[in-house]
Amino acid sequence: MHFAFMQFAFVQFVFEIFFIVIAYLMGSIPFGYLVVRLTTGKDIRKIESGRTGGTNTIRAAGYIAGLGTGILDMLKSGLAVLLVKHFFPDQPWMHVFAGVAAVIGHNYSIFLIERTSTGRIRLRGGAGGAPALGGAAGLWFPSLFILLPVLLFVWLGIGYASLATLSTGLFVTIIFAIRAWLGVSPWEYIFYGIFVSILLFWALRPNIRRLLNGTERLVGWRVRKNKTPENQS
Repeated sequence: MHFAFMQFAFVQFVFEIFFIVIAYLMGSIPFGYLVVRLTTGKDIRKIESGRTGGTNTIRAAGYIAGLGTGILDMLKSGLAVLLVKHFFPDQPWMHVFAGVAAVIGHNYSIFLIERTSTGRIRLRGGAGGAPALGGAAGLWFPSLFILLPVLLFVWLGIGYASLATLSTGLFVTIIFAIRAWLGVSPWEYIFYGIFVSILLFWALRPNIRRLLNGTERLVGWRVRKNKTPENQS
């Protein structure tokens, strides 16, 4: 009886790992790289930040391409979470790990593996903002209606795309902490926001340094304000 239980537990464990790997592979699909390659023929890894997310896609191929990339990056992580929720409806940790795995896949895509000039192997990708949003939507879809307006304000109003991305994990954590406190969401979902925050901060270390020394690139309304005749005189 004990041996049979151990066999079942092992099969269950393998099954869980299999779906986490699937979530990682779904997150690894480099939509930004594909969109830029198909629309311009360029390699997005050689443009500006070299990341494959929506912001750098805008720089490489324009706003429509960037918007499309952002939506696709959200969908891949959201679908990864929904897939795992379907097979493991009563295992909230699996839901969390699926979303985190998708963000890791986006940031470190197995499909963008390359060797550096020093011979080191590395995985390229994005910063994780859009797939972090998609994962949150997979956990609780209405979160999008809270997160998108807030992050758009940070992006366009405050004027830093990197700050909006960095804020994603914080706002996701707050949303799921409130829902857990109200008893309408598993407390494990809070850790999705925490884990995602760590991944975003790690990916955006160069941007954080530029934010601290005041050299980060401005976007949105502040760019227009700085381009007024008064500021150009």
